[in-house]
Amino acid sequence: MKKLISICGSDVDDDNLSQYALEVAEKVGKLIALKGGVLVCGGLGGVMKAACRGAKEENGITVGILPNAKKDANECIDIAIPTNIGNVRNYLVANSGDAVIAIGGRWGTLNEISYSMISEKPLILIKGTGGCVDQIINGNIMQDIESHYYIVNSAEEAVEKAFNI
Repeated sequence: MKKLISICGSDVDDDNLSQYALEVAEKVGKLIALKGGVLVCGGLGGVMKAACRGAKEENGITVGILPNAKKDANECIDIAIPTNIGNVRNYLVANSGDAVIAIGGRWGTLNEISYSMISEKPLILIKGTGGCVDQIINGNIMQDIESHYYIVNSAEEAVEKAFNI
């Protein structure tokens, strides 16, 4: 059975989304595909699209669990699942993966991170990608909260961890 890896991160409308975070996301997508995994995400732009683009460059499979309609899926999505439940779909994104990799992000990503922790899914945070991921790593939010996650420094470390947990 193929390993499912959920990717969480900023949408295209995040003014603080860095080029570095997008490059990391694309590399994560490539590596997931090269390892034969299936990339699961929210199906929209930004980090999600970059990760899917990377996966498609290596002929990988991408699944987008969309907040609304199928037409909203980015062009790199193979399997679009329209939910019409808005951000409640974050629960489905986080829980579909065998592991969750978070890159940058705002409230939606933090929501997916929270669902991952509650469900005790292996969670991997990529340091230096900004947003809520770095805020958690730096102890600015969620400090003193009982939780378990892995902090990595690169796309390679993230995907390796996701496949070996």
